[in-house]
Amino acid sequence: MVARSHTVGCTAVCDVDEDRRSVHIVDSRAVVPGAQAIARAASLLRLVTASGDRGITVSELARQADLTRPTTHRLLTALRHEGLVDQDEKTGAWMPGPELFLMGNVAAARYDITEIARDIVRSLSVRTEESAFLSVRRGDETVCLVNEEGSFPIRSFVLHEGVRFPLGVASAGLAILAFQPSHDVDAYFERHPELEQRWGAAHSEQRLRRRLRETTERGYSLNPGLIVEGSYGIGAAVFTREGHPQWALSLNGVEFRFGPDRLPELGRTLLAHAHQLTSRIASVRR
Repeated sequence: MVARSHTVGCTAVCDVDEDRRSVHIVDSRAVVPGAQAIARAASLLRLVTASGDRGITVSELARQADLTRPTTHRLLTALRHEGLVDQDEKTGAWMPGPELFLMGNVAAARYDITEIARDIVRSLSVRTEESAFLSVRRGDETVCLVNEEGSFPIRSFVLHEGVRFPLGVASAGLAILAFQPSHDVDAYFERHPELEQRWGAAHSEQRLRRRLRETTERGYSLNPGLIVEGSYGIGAAVFTREGHPQWALSLNGVEFRFGPDRLPELGRTLLAHAHQLTSRIASVRR
């Protein structure tokens, strides 16, 4: 006899064989009708929002989502009909639609901390003269929520609001991943064996684990030009009241501004602002 149990929030269904006392984990996408189409549409929405104001072409969306162009266009057309995406009539680029704005405003009441964090991000930028950012963890990625440009005239433009990176790639995600429980870190690497192939040899599991250890020892992460040559970033985790690393503050700039003579001071300033934001979150969300 087979008994089926559903756990709220899980992405899998457990089939329990009571006679044989075994449990089979079944991917819910294989048993929920329409789940594949929803997953594909959600992937396109994330890519479109990450493109920002400049938009993104259907060809690039198809490539990044690993879909055929006709499938991509069909999904985009359906999303546009619902107001979730829009298309520039002149360039043909796809951009976020008005319904996303309305949905975002509703969700912000529960998930958004940008208003209580914005002055801290600004202070961090003013104190260091570098561009400062607030990112949030979403699944196995980080998403940039707030960007405050630095006053130093030479800047790096790797990160801006809406940009996503896998955990462990950009400095924000590296800081968040470093303070996860070890079993969660192990599970992350099991889910993402493609990191080295996609992001280069510097993102092999061995090298990433070494950077994670260095991050916990130092308190903040360092990305020494691993995404774009010459563009350095440092990140510090921001924690929930329960002590979970859910956000990160980071600084980004050109290489010579993050040298050994200046890096320790930047790190101390970054950690102080991350601690301030962690304390503010705890006091606001009581």
